[in-house]
Amino acid sequence: MNDPEQDIVAHKVRRAVGLQALRRIGAIVEDEQRAEAQRKKALRWLMRYGWLILLAVAALLARAMGLI
Repeated sequence: MNDPEQDIVAHKVRRAVGLQALRRIGAIVEDEQRAEAQRKKALRWLMRYGWLILLAVAALLARAMGLI
């Protein structure tokens, strides 16, 4: 049989490894959530101001073609 002290140490090691893995998983999830939030922010900006940029490009193109 195993020594009780050895069992306690093994349990603490398993627990420490498990906590470390949970911290790593948490960091990965946090990074993914941050990236998703940045994508959503960029899409909101594009929806809000993209049509103005498209209009300006169309006006410049029409000006270059001599239509305006």
